[in-house]
Amino acid sequence: MIGVVFWGSVAFIAYTYVGYPIVLTALAAVAGRERNHPLHTPKVTIVVAAYNEESVIDRKLTELGAMAYPAEMLQVIVAADGSDDATAEIAAHHEGVEVLHRPERRGKMAAINRALEWATGEIVVFSDANNRLLPDAVAEIVRPFADPTVGAVTGRKVATGQSGLGFSEGAYWRYEAHLRRMEDRLGCTVGVNGELFAIRRELFRPAPGSVVNDDQWLAHQVIKGGHRVSFRPEAVSTEAVSGSAAAEAERRSRMVAGQWQVFRRLHREIPWRRPLVAWMLLSHKIFRPLVPFAMIAALTAAVAAVATGADGGAFALGNPWGAAALGAQVAFYAAAAMPELLHRLVGRAGYLPRFLVDSNAAALRGLWRHFTGGQSAAWERVPREQA
Repeated sequence: MIGVVFWGSVAFIAYTYVGYPIVLTALAAVAGRERNHPLHTPKVTIVVAAYNEESVIDRKLTELGAMAYPAEMLQVIVAADGSDDATAEIAAHHEGVEVLHRPERRGKMAAINRALEWATGEIVVFSDANNRLLPDAVAEIVRPFADPTVGAVTGRKVATGQSGLGFSEGAYWRYEAHLRRMEDRLGCTVGVNGELFAIRRELFRPAPGSVVNDDQWLAHQVIKGGHRVSFRPEAVSTEAVSGSAAAEAERRSRMVAGQWQVFRRLHREIPWRRPLVAWMLLSHKIFRPLVPFAMIAALTAAVAAVATGADGGAFALGNPWGAAALGAQVAFYAAAAMPELLHRLVGRAGYLPRFLVDSNAAALRGLWRHFTGGQSAAWERVPREQA
């Protein structure tokens, strides 16, 4: 039984991080296809939900005003609900920008819902105040909408930063971009970025103000409605990494809590009649937050094997296999505890064990917050690494 628990846990972790990408890539190579999107310039509404963003809102709106997109086809709305700094005043000085401001703070989704009441664009593009868009980002993200089966489009996120966290975050987002590109080749990606996300206005449905992950919630409604979510890697958003590991852990905890809020009723939320999409949702979005439980189970099984001293083969985790399994895990967690030392030995890749451990610890906190109702829908600015 100990061996079954250990190897089952290891198999689950390996499938989630490595097996799914391999199977997905192979399937996309055999059955997928690249999608060429023609030039398409519909009327676009850009919504920036901003809470106390006075330090970056001027730069954000200046950059939006310089987008390589017909100015007459752009509407820009800033929803500054709850801001008690100069965010609304600074935004109001930008010509053509519509500013919606209420003193009460009800969360990002509530601000978005109110902004959509004023939207006139066929396509609504959501972007955060602190991220930066390449000049052609809007032009690129709307191109897939030339296909009527596409209901939403997500852009590609590039994390910037020179620290170990910056290296790890950059590697993570490159990994994510590959998954989303392969999923898109098969018809529908299931992962989206709120920093640059677009949806057909006719498909937008007001969400409960308690929704934490607005991007995931909206994308999932599109998928449930039978439309496709497309990944457009040419639409690029850049963002500095979190200023500290603690700030990044808090961001990930919130993200996981919001993700489980979306998928808390699997029998209703997974589109089982679209088996390929259902498989991608399970493998990409549902299994990953469960990895820390598999890590705990694998460690517990290895400790139990050593403690009992049972004989047997590798599968049964008998001597000496139990000791080897425990030793490998102890070495991994020791490496995670000493990222600076590992960095000096093997370079910036030495930060990856710490990143994986921190990410899975954050996932546990996120799950706890979801099930205990401890995650607020109100969003807080995460300190970012200085460029």
